[in-house]
Amino acid sequence: MTSKWEINGKTFLITGGASGLGAAYAESFLEHGAKKVAIVDIDQKAGEQLSEKLNRIYTDKVVFIKCDVSKENEVQTAFEQSLKSLGLIDVIINNAGVMDDSPNKWRTATDVNWQGLISLTMKGVSHMRKDEGGAGGTIINISSAAALIPMPMLPIYSGSKAAVLQLSRSIASPDFNEDTGIRILTLCPGATETPLLSNLGDKFFDTKVSEKTYAKAPPPNTQSVRAVVEAMVKMYREGAAGSIWLSLYDKPGKDVTASMDAAYKQMEQLIWTDEMSD
Repeated sequence: MTSKWEINGKTFLITGGASGLGAAYAESFLEHGAKKVAIVDIDQKAGEQLSEKLNRIYTDKVVFIKCDVSKENEVQTAFEQSLKSLGLIDVIINNAGVMDDSPNKWRTATDVNWQGLISLTMKGVSHMRKDEGGAGGTIINISSAAALIPMPMLPIYSGSKAAVLQLSRSIASPDFNEDTGIRILTLCPGATETPLLSNLGDKFFDTKVSEKTYAKAPPPNTQSVRAVVEAMVKMYREGAAGSIWLSLYDKPGKDVTASMDAAYKQMEQLIWTDEMSD
């Protein structure tokens, strides 16, 4: 398929961009001609090291901005700093995520996965919308394959990712896209070879029940970081506004919007008609 959306010359803000998939997204978009990238992350050491490395290859195209996206004041400051550095933000990738349902971590994880993502989405909409003087743009929200199925071991994480998916679907109406010129895309990666999967047993919601469930489950079929990055680039270049993409098992990224629409249709009929009264 011919690419409709160009990467060359575009500016990117990527949260969770200092390592893992976020760092790989940043490098890939630079390889494809991105004008400039703002890497936003809580890990200052990793962020500075990555920005220095990338700036040696892509001269002065990367800026690192330290930010804990679970804290609204830091998100506001990071967004302002990104605008100052980039001038115009064409693409926001809400990638920052924590997978930890343990008693001492779940609230922070949820604030990162959900509250921080909402905040940057809203700020991106305000900055980009054409009907209020902006230039349009693309906001990419990272959900997960875990949003599509029950996850007894990690119900809080999968719930936050389901919320991300629902947020994106609900915002991305045809009228919104037409009025604002903003394209909302959602990527749902499956299990990927990143630190997110390390020490899973310590991250379960209910250790006793989860360990039993996990022991019965088949081993996860993980995929490479490169496969998810290729799915991201494909989605960016080809994805229609409001589309949902799945990345699994090292296969090419797949647009699953039609399947999602079909799955929702039956429930919509129940909700919007009087069938429940029978």
